[in-house]
Amino acid sequence: MNTQAILKRILLWSAILAGLVAVIGGIVGFAVAGTAGLLGAVVGTAVAALFGALTALSILLAIKVSGGDMFSGAFFGIVLGGWLVKFIAFIALIFVIRDADWINPIAAFVSIVAAVVGSLIVDLVVIARSRQPIIEDDRPDESTLGRPAGQR
Repeated sequence: MNTQAILKRILLWSAILAGLVAVIGGIVGFAVAGTAGLLGAVVGTAVAALFGALTALSILLAIKVSGGDMFSGAFFGIVLGGWLVKFIAFIALIFVIRDADWINPIAAFVSIVAAVVGSLIVDLVVIARSRQPIIEDDRPDESTLGRPAGQR
């Protein structure tokens, strides 16, 4: 499985997780705090899902632009630029919704934490099951064994 397939699988499972967190958080939020709780849970989940997706999408874009060279300046520039955009957007979003009366901040916080922790678990499970090699196999093949180094 290559890196792009791994990231696409992470995006799929993260979207499923976000849907589950939004539904469960929305039900609990509505039961505890009414419509504000429902909206808080949905907004919190959407924020966490969006930021998680932006990370995977920026890496996919960086791989495409850099031609698969993960040590190029383009790759690092795109990924770090994506993180900077997310940081600025998160700060701006906090200032916009911190005093909003239409959401419950506790429901939003719990949903964000649940979605972020869940997405970390999704990342861990998908990567652990991907069987992606981390070391290149530089051993000579069997046809060159026993020959002097100059004749390989």
